[in-house]
Amino acid sequence: MALTDDAVDRIRQMIITGEVRPGDRLPPEKELAARLGLSRNSLREAVRALTMLRVLETRRGDGTYVTSLNPELLLGTMSMVVDLHQDSTIRHFLEVRRLLEPEATAMAALHVGADRLAKLAALLAEAAQLTAARPVDRAALRANGEDFHRLIAHASGNPVLATIVETVSGKTLRAQAWCGMTDESDLHLTLTEHQAIYEALAAGDTYRARIRAAAHVAGIEDAVLTVR
Repeated sequence: MALTDDAVDRIRQMIITGEVRPGDRLPPEKELAARLGLSRNSLREAVRALTMLRVLETRRGDGTYVTSLNPELLLGTMSMVVDLHQDSTIRHFLEVRRLLEPEATAMAALHVGADRLAKLAALLAEAAQLTAARPVDRAALRANGEDFHRLIAHASGNPVLATIVETVSGKTLRAQAWCGMTDESDLHLTLTEHQAIYEALAAGDTYRARIRAAAHVAGIEDAVLTVR
């Protein structure tokens, strides 16, 4: 493991120093191993690890390339970490979401724009129909809610913040939150809270956007902890 860690660090240094840049192809394995003073096995392990982290991309028959290193791409690997935490530490991720999502929503109030507002309004209309239907299609309603929150996070204008907010919610947490909504009244409350967030965004009211989002996220946290 120590040799692999050393190999990972050396490739990382090549990227940091600009020796290789986003989109560049790494030298052939034999040449790169000799340049870095590594065994080919250690180099392969390092490439495999960095590929899983989306720092490198191996193209069959063409070689290994540095990815775009886009923060959204790299931070996306955090979602697996969130989904794998099934014990009390899940509270830590919930706390991070509680801290960040209201601020992202407040920022969105300043940058949301007419196009995103129209998409949010369409999602709310769809959610209203799904909530009123019998039986309720919870999978569709959950997907609608995910789209609603994702759109707001990206409307913040900060792609790093948006990716972190989206990631710390995690697929597992989102599924657990919807499992915690056992009554019809819970579904109507979610719709009402989404509507309140939308109205704050439409008014460009950062204060109300922050408060509405904070109250909504607190409810999500309660729902998740209820089913644990």
